[in-house]
This record gives sequence, C-alpha cells and structure tokens, in this order.
Amino acid sequence: MSDEARPHRTAAVIPAAGRGVRLGPGAPKALRTLGGTPMLIHAVRAMAASRAVSLVVVVAPPDGATEVKNLLDEHALPERTDYLVVPGGDTRQESVRLGVEALPDGITTVLVHDAARPLVPVDTVDAVIEAVRDGAPAVVPALPLADTVKQVEPRQKGEPEPVVATPERALLRAVQTPQGFDRDTLQRAHRTVLPVGEGATDCAGMVERLGAPVVVVPGHEEAFKVTRPLDLVLAEAVLARRRANDGF
Repeated sequence: MSDEARPHRTAAVIPAAGRGVRLGPGAPKALRTLGGTPMLIHAVRAMAASRAVSLVVVVAPPDGATEVKNLLDEHALPERTDYLVVPGGDTRQESVRLGVEALPDGITTVLVHDAARPLVPVDTVDAVIEAVRDGAPAVVPALPLADTVKQVEPRQKGEPEPVVATPERALLRAVQTPQGFDRDTLQRAHRTVLPVGEGATDCAGMVERLGAPVVVVPGHEEAFKVTRPLDLVLAEAVLARRRANDGF
C-alpha cells in the first residue's frame, strides 16, 4: 500500500516515569493533583481530546505500572481512545523508546507529550498532528520568548556568571509539547542517537541530530510545564477559569 493510500493513525506517548524533584518531596510529579485530579490524567485527557488520537501510551515508573493502570481505570476517559501502560526506564529517552516500541502496527504519527503539561489545548495537539500528516518528519509547538536571553559561562551555584553572548530574541522559540513525529523517523532517531549522561530530554533534538528537518508550529500559553510550586498555582487558576467558562 502506498503512503498516500495508507490510513493515518496517531498515538500519543506520555513518559511519566520521573519523580519531579523540583516540585519537592512526595508523590511523583505526574501524580500530583490539579483541581483534585492527578496531572497525568489531565495530560492523558488532553491527548485523547484530539479525535485523531486513537491510542495513548503512558510510560510508568518501572515499579509503578499497576498503580498507573489503576489510576487510568479510576478516571473517566474518552471511550473512542485506547490506553496502554508500559513500564519505563531510568531516563526520559529510554522511557520514550519503550513507549514507542509498544505501539501496534498501523500507527503512522507519534506524539510525545510531557505529563507535566496538563493543560495543552486540543487545537495545539491537532496543529502538530496536521503538520506531520502534511509531510514534516518532526514538529514542535513553540512560543516566542518574552524575556531577553543571555548565554553565560557557568559558575558554581550562587556565584556571578560572566555573560558571553546575547542571542537575538526574535530568532529563538521556547519549545513545548506534544512534539509530533513520523513514526519511522522517531524510531530511527531512537535507534541511532546514543544516550549521553541522563539522555535526551527533547525528541526533536534527536531527530535534528539525524539531519532530518524539524518545523515549529504555534504553541499556546496554557501548554506551560508545571515544574515549580508557582506553576501549580497558575495551573489551578487556568483550570478554575476553564471550569467557570465551560461549566464542567
């Protein structure tokens, strides 16, 4: 069957095996609650909100797959979407690879989404999928930077750091997720790009290292990453506003 005739099927992989150190001690970041519901559930629902997504694969902590599966079973999720939980690895890169390896045949487009971005709007998800289906091997949603950025020479924590350059802000973008990929390209990246240190935190960067093109589509301010306690306050405010507006 030619690529033109092959039906497009999209799956989302959500690596949720990390502990989320920056939010402090306690439950893994993905299991922290937002509006009374774990962030992971919000992230899964955000992917499943797209009618193009037929499968969501959650990559759980290596010893927590049963807990995560029970969590998914406890919460209302769209019936048209299938769910799969697989144990992850020691790094995000390894966890994504394990999630991608678990995909069934027939999936042509793969989204990789941060569990810590629970509020990404469905229009952003759909825009990423559409750009992949239009032929881009890799797509990232991104926003222009609000702040001026300085490149520095790193020093010990707390020490003043010399500025070595000021990149032109108009040329820079802050990258979000879901990142979208042609499945074959993403699998080739994971086979080819060897982990260094803690491994890659950005799948699009792995595709860049293959020499394949990566394109940017507009991101959304509500697709921010919940990393620090202040982000959680903002996320609660966004969720409260949505519930007031949408009545859910």
